Amino acid sequence: MIKVLLAVVAALWVSVTAQAAGAECIVPSKPGGAMDLTCKLARKGLQGLQGSAKAPPADMHISYLPGGIGAVAWHSLVSQRRAEPNTLVAFSGGSLLNLAQGKFGKVKASDVRWVAALGADYGMIAVRADSPYHSLGELLAALKAQPQKVLIGVSGTIGSQDWLKMALIVKAAGIDPKVLRFVALEGGGEAFTAMHANYVQVVSGDASEATLYAGNGTTRVLAVLSEQRLPGVLASVPTAREQGIDVVWPIIRGVWMAPQVPEADYRSWVAAFDRVMASPGYAAMRDSAGLFPFGLTGDALTRYVSKAVEDYGKRATELGLMR
Repeated sequence: MIKVLLAVVAALWVSVTAQAAGAECIVPSKPGGAMDLTCKLARKGLQGLQGSAKAPPADMHISYLPGGIGAVAWHSLVSQRRAEPNTLVAFSGGSLLNLAQGKFGKVKASDVRWVAALGADYGMIAVRADSPYHSLGELLAALKAQPQKVLIGVSGTIGSQDWLKMALIVKAAGIDPKVLRFVALEGGGEAFTAMHANYVQVVSGDASEATLYAGNGTTRVLAVLSEQRLPGVLASVPTAREQGIDVVWPIIRGVWMAPQVPEADYRSWVAAFDRVMASPGYAAMRDSAGLFPFGLTGDALTRYVSKAVEDYGKRATELGLMR
């Protein structure tokens, strides 16, 4: 926690620059992952509102505040930047899982203001394009035979969303997750960088992240954790279910604000995202970010988040991740 607090203090200067430029969207991880994509999608969508009387501030600045799998960004706004009216923070279903497990400390979902869910993502398992593993079955066979020889990169530590995805997959294949070698990394971008450098051999991550790398021939996606195959770049990738592993992992992606943002400002942002997601071009923007339809804002999103955190807590308890 001391490291988290020091990082919060060190990051305060970022807010001064960002506020001077207008709005800010904070990515609570290193560049290149799905959190980054979320802020970029929000910025692109909001740019389409410029020129209208009710448009939000122009020139949204994207800043990066990694650390503590999201805890640094959370505590920065909750403790130090509690009333900034034009600062958004990206979140995912993994953020809600971390919140449920107490990884942000003794905080509650109601400690911040939930603005908008912009779309849904799905989990996936990937390897390098030159990997000897060509299917999920081949990877699982290798993990069963020699689990110590395969390093698996995940965003976060034991109990994180990426860890849980892989744990559920290997458990369904009859493998004890405790025998696997996980490498904790800060965000999906860092995980893919580590894999391409052969520091890890496998990435348990998100489909939206994989779309950034699968199209350039450097990455082979072995399975997507969706109910059916996904359109676009990953259309040829089979689901885990198709390969005999009944694991589905959907992920929502969106943005939240600090707790003491004035009600009028909060409602203005909610209304802005309502207009963004109702606009004719939004579906194409969302698709280009590797996301799928799922839109909630304001009070409806707040209720969804509260229920999701409760459900994640129960699931983590069942898996022995919470006392």
